[in-house]
Amino acid sequence: MGSLTPMSEHDGEQARERLHAERERVEGLIESVRADLGDDSENEQASELSDYDQHPADTGSETFEREKDLSILEQLEGELAEIQAALRRIDEGTYGIDEVTGETIPTERLEAVPAARTNVENVATEQRRQPS
Repeated sequence: MGSLTPMSEHDGEQARERLHAERERVEGLIESVRADLGDDSENEQASELSDYDQHPADTGSETFEREKDLSILEQLEGELAEIQAALRRIDEGTYGIDEVTGETIPTERLEAVPAARTNVENVATEQRRQPS
């Protein structure tokens, strides 16, 4: 377990840079998924196809793909919210401090998961508590 030590200004700037890079990556993915969901040419093709008899499996596949994209979009938006929350924690001076125990989150964990709120042990404990 880590000990509670304040993050240096240098560490905070490195974390901020990692989070900004991750935010840009996630925003790009969100933009891409939204473009796929709102692509006018696909919508036009779908309405042209609706003039013809469509096999139910085709309609089911289209519905499945749209639902999958919406699920991915929701997950990406959640990741973006976590990144923004981590940037706020840097500003508040609480970044890198476990929200459950108050202990320092190891640097290795923050490098792997820049928006981490807790130590790995607490994540595993929380997952075991949640009903399946």
